[in-house]
Amino acid sequence: MDQLALLFVLLLGALVSVPVGDRFGLPAPVLMTLFGIVLAVADFVPNVNIPPELILPGLLPPLLYAAVRRTSWRQFTANKRPIFLLAVALVFVTTLCVAVVANTIVPGLPIAAALALGALVAPPDPVAATAVAGQLGLPRRLVSILEGEGLFNDVTAIVLYHVAIAAVVSGTFSPWRAGLDFLLSAVVAVVVGLVLGWGANKLMDVLGDATLQIGLTLIVPYASYVIAEELHGSGVLAVLTTALFIAEYATDADDVMTRLAGYTFWDIVDTLVTGVAFGLIGLELHNAIRTASGRWGELLGWAAAIVGVVVVVRLVWLLPATWLTKRLHARRDYDEEIPTSWRETIVMWWSGMRGVASVALALAIPLKTNDGSAFPDRDEIVFIAFGVIMATLVLQGLTLPWLVKRLGVRADIDREKEIEKELAVRAAKAARRRLKEIEQVEELPEDVTEQMLRRAFEIGFRISPDVVEDERREGHDKRMRRLKRLRRIQQEMLSAARHEVLAARSEPGADPEIVDRVLRHLDVRSLR
Repeated sequence: MDQLALLFVLLLGALVSVPVGDRFGLPAPVLMTLFGIVLAVADFVPNVNIPPELILPGLLPPLLYAAVRRTSWRQFTANKRPIFLLAVALVFVTTLCVAVVANTIVPGLPIAAALALGALVAPPDPVAATAVAGQLGLPRRLVSILEGEGLFNDVTAIVLYHVAIAAVVSGTFSPWRAGLDFLLSAVVAVVVGLVLGWGANKLMDVLGDATLQIGLTLIVPYASYVIAEELHGSGVLAVLTTALFIAEYATDADDVMTRLAGYTFWDIVDTLVTGVAFGLIGLELHNAIRTASGRWGELLGWAAAIVGVVVVVRLVWLLPATWLTKRLHARRDYDEEIPTSWRETIVMWWSGMRGVASVALALAIPLKTNDGSAFPDRDEIVFIAFGVIMATLVLQGLTLPWLVKRLGVRADIDREKEIEKELAVRAAKAARRRLKEIEQVEELPEDVTEQMLRRAFEIGFRISPDVVEDERREGHDKRMRRLKRLRRIQQEMLSAARHEVLAARSEPGADPEIVDRVLRHLDVRSLR
């Protein structure tokens, strides 16, 4: 099997892992990691030869963009305090604690190299956390905080990592210079992200076509990451800024085709890239196995100690951090989404799985320093990092569904239905307001007005049937059953039309482009 065949195997595994995971109640990323481990120990599977410096820019931009599409700037601002405590403060604390322990237990490990180890194992993976949490029916506030933590903690960790690596390679370290680099990296990233987001928004208006617009959304995250890194900024923060800007300002409510096609496209990209990323994590196990040859006991002991530090520090930090956030919430009059019980705090703790970023940073550690000597204890750092990744991703990923079920942490279905009902009412009222505006400038027959009023009412009913009072629901249900019957007949008629057009595609002299254009018209008609 060559490298290209291995890539196709991973892509196929990414697709198959989704229904298999749904069938057995297991997260697809964890299954792909296990699949990668199986491939790593198979003799016929080659070692992965991907340059480490290409892993982050190759995998993170589309994954981050896909994750941001599921959230909004409002959610980040609503959760700014818990996200700051997790994505910035906790990363610093975890990095420091890991560095102290690693420097103590690993003989001869310099403190700067220990800080690099701490930085690369500190950030929980945004893709793993959201992919796992999103399948478990957790409260939305928890998923929002996990998404925010996962998206922003990489920014902090990667900057800390680069500072620590630079200190090891150059042999010098300046706290003031490190702080200035951190600040400048963030400023450059935000500026690049805003500029590219604004430019992409304007360019979408010029492109017009849905296919071209979606293609642009695939290019922009990569461009944002690469340009920010070239200017010594944070590529991750630049991608987040660009994605948030586009999600906030580049959405046309009436551009139905672009929105539907965009959802489908990015669902596909997210599934495939996520599967490949976590499959690569498992495949990289061979590096750790090679490093541990003859030293299993010693290296496993060090890795277990660091795993304990990472897991315990997160719990010890979360308990007072949650209490503090709730206290601040009680003193202020704003609606901040925070964990409301110790059970939710435990779920947040156990959701701290490491993944793609940690693997890429571990593999990107230089082989030599500026003076030509070997990077101190590089093999040991890589092995410990993989131990943390495997323990948190596989162990926590496989047991999190059981823990959630055991603790009874579930989304508030009644509250979600109530919010859905409120939005349905707002949508129906907006439709009726627009109808009244049209009546003021156009003379509509009475039967047309009555029919349009019913349509406005049905807009809300289709979103949430609870908007209808009990005494009116029976009559409306009869009308809806009649409407569904008419639509079923219409869909069968459209299906017959599509079959006829498709049959014409195979006839002698048929122009496939014309046939496909007619077929698209029928498909769009079917969506109405």
